[in-house]
Amino acid sequence: MTTLNSNKKIIVTGGNGRFAQVLKKENKKLKIFFPTKKIFNILNINSMKQYIKKIKPKYIIHCAGLSRPMDLHVKDINKSINLNIIGTANVVNVCNDFNIKLIYFSTGYVYEGKKGNYKEKDAVLPINNYAWSKLGGECSVILYKKSLILRIIMCEKPFLHDYAFHDIKTNFIFQDEVARIIPKILNKKGIINIGGKIQSVFNFAKKSKKNIQKSSGKKIFPPNPSMNVSKLKKILS
Repeated sequence: MTTLNSNKKIIVTGGNGRFAQVLKKENKKLKIFFPTKKIFNILNINSMKQYIKKIKPKYIIHCAGLSRPMDLHVKDINKSINLNIIGTANVVNVCNDFNIKLIYFSTGYVYEGKKGNYKEKDAVLPINNYAWSKLGGECSVILYKKSLILRIIMCEKPFLHDYAFHDIKTNFIFQDEVARIIPKILNKKGIINIGGKIQSVFNFAKKSKKNIQKSSGKKIFPPNPSMNVSKLKKILS
């Protein structure tokens, strides 16, 4: 495991987002910049270039995009395409122009989700429109050699919802844990799965929310979209 030089500047897209705030809290010693959409708009290449020229970053962590609610990726595919596919391609372009290392936040839902324990080299078949939009972003990122794709299934702490699926296995991980992992893997390339223990969503959720209620997710998700995280464990060991 390599240690990140704290003098290297990092730009995080989606500076007002949920994860960005956690990343800021967990990594106070690093030179991380969290520009707002007004300053660093992923749909406006010129705005990104102006900010990059000012900051001169070594890395860009691309978290900006459209996630919840999931049904919005069905109701408004234009927004999904613009933010998650075109916006990501724009970030790739500016990273290429300025020779910046790019770290892209994708999702573990790009895997089919039937057998579970998916490795990075396994075939992908996204389970919903959200995952398709993130895979669309991956397609542009993978073309850029100085990039790292993180396939993650993470959530806020405590668990956000009042119910959790007892019949869906996955390996959710809390945002604060991911925030502490990020500095340790910034210099890696390719694709890395990031997640926690493989278990039902309910068993994961009740650790941070004791009054969580059980529900079924069979009609919404495939039974086991969990990922194999042995590659990550090896890097961190």
